Amino acid sequence: MLLSVLSWLCSSLFVCVRGGALPEAEVDIEVLHRPFLCHRKSKYGDILLVHHEGYLENGTMFHSSRTHGDKQPVWFTLGIREVIKGWDKGLQDMCSGEKRKLIIPPALAYGKEGKGKIPPESTLTFIIEVVEIRNGPRSHESFQEMDLNDDWRLSKDEVKEYLRKEFERHGYPPNDTLHENMVKDIFAKEDENKDGFISSREFTYKHDEL
Repeated sequence: MLLSVLSWLCSSLFVCVRGGALPEAEVDIEVLHRPFLCHRKSKYGDILLVHHEGYLENGTMFHSSRTHGDKQPVWFTLGIREVIKGWDKGLQDMCSGEKRKLIIPPALAYGKEGKGKIPPESTLTFIIEVVEIRNGPRSHESFQEMDLNDDWRLSKDEVKEYLRKEFERHGYPPNDTLHENMVKDIFAKEDENKDGFISSREFTYKHDEL
């Protein structure tokens, strides 16, 4: 959902293995292809565009972004639980154009409940190709991208222009009324000192969900 483009990043917490605690389940990662040139690697908070295929343990494909649905790659933010834990863990440090095979145990997939075609306690295999990596919504780089006049604060016009560009990038037509309403909602919640601007501090260090 496009509103998540401006949602604050959630902090990802990891439990250290101590004493007699059971070790956390791991993802088996195999790099199938890595481009010769890699200008940046994926990290928590980045927005990734990926193609993927999912397989059950018996080799049955249960989903493919290339042949199912709208046959388009999918966007998601890495590290904030928009996807299963196995993806968040297994898609770090990837380059655009890189392809990996992930074998994900049930604890990092759909666990005891399963989902749809996926039975409970299923170990899943995914073939995932990263098509594009973009700055996440709360990165310093994103703030600079939105701050058109370099004054270290975001005006309503700057946020509205950013929304317009994001809608356009995702193939949605302009919608001034919707953009105005989104801007009002964003400033009502994020303009902490009510001065009509979102400062770099308010943008970078707040973590409340919109």
